[in-house]
Amino acid sequence: MDIDAVRTFVAVADAGQFREAALGLDVTQQAVSKRVAALEKDLGARLFTRTARGAQLTVDGQVFLPHARELLRAEERAAASVRPGRRALRVDVIGRRLAPADLVRDFHRAHPDSALDVVTLFDADAAISAVRSGTIDASFRALTVPARQLPEGIEAARVHDEPLELLTGPRHALASARAVTPAQLSGHRIWMPGNVAGTEWAAYYDDLAAAFGFTIEVTGPDFGTEPLLDTIADSSLLATFVGVQTRMVWPADH
Repeated sequence: MDIDAVRTFVAVADAGQFREAALGLDVTQQAVSKRVAALEKDLGARLFTRTARGAQLTVDGQVFLPHARELLRAEERAAASVRPGRRALRVDVIGRRLAPADLVRDFHRAHPDSALDVVTLFDADAAISAVRSGTIDASFRALTVPARQLPEGIEAARVHDEPLELLTGPRHALASARAVTPAQLSGHRIWMPGNVAGTEWAAYYDDLAAAFGFTIEVTGPDFGTEPLLDTIADSSLLATFVGVQTRMVWPADH
């Protein structure tokens, strides 16, 4: 359905005359007549009866008028939702338990009038594609993959450094350590299921492991945070990394 034809129909209904509607729309009377005729053909119903006093709505026209008005309001809402300066700023925070979510939350607390739409796109390629297409306005990424160049028109800026914490069960050799240096991880097994080769996460941890002599294990399916913590809590050999701002709840029975 042609939205301009619908707008023209409403203008004629309000003005009561094709000529007055044409003046209000800044088009010719002939253009108004053609739009209304096209809309009537599209709907399969006659909307106006021409009289000596102008244009009078038919019964079908009276029925259609409130729906036409709502259609125009919906069109305006749809346009406003993506109009620069009108729609909410759409930001990818990777995951709602991670540091970027805290950063955006702090920003919103400081600027409560700012309209924000928070989304979670764990995959870096999906986030970059979303920025390029305009689906989102910005994305937080943990780091860049070595040798990967960002597409033209997309820029990255360093905004936050988050220290890593080592999570272990109570029987792990490093469980009692108040602080751990990377060198102390030599020979240990760090379990990180779900790390996919070639991604931003895997590239970083592989380089870190190679530099300090520990092993990153990605074996087994990724069942999520709670099953991961259950396994770590029960193990004397496995540990895992989390960001210091990552929201974790340790299993109640450990």
